[in-house]
Amino acid sequence: MLHTILKSKLHLAKVTEADLNYEGSCTIDMDLVDKANMKIHEQVHILDVNNGSRFVTYIIPGERGSGTICLNGACARLAQVGDRVIIVAYGAVDDEELETYKPTVVILNEDNTIKSEI
Repeated sequence: MLHTILKSKLHLAKVTEADLNYEGSCTIDMDLVDKANMKIHEQVHILDVNNGSRFVTYIIPGERGSGTICLNGACARLAQVGDRVIIVAYGAVDDEELETYKPTVVILNEDNTIKSEI
């Protein structure tokens, strides 16, 4: 049996931009994508700590070292620049892997630099 579990999390990322006129997705600084063990075009759930909204989109690459978290297209209506969000990706793990599997969790500072990793 496969279990859907937390694979990766960027905790308390700050939304730096919102672009309503883009076709969709979430632009994330590639340094953060790599550190969180996420992938380009991977589906992510975004949870807005400020307003409680939750939505699903996918990752597109942002400039390394920029701290960019940009909500594009329809997502731009669901959060505001400055909101703190939790960006999560899930994966499928079988019973055997479930015993030892550990997700990648990256906690961010106000400026989207890495505060700590779990």
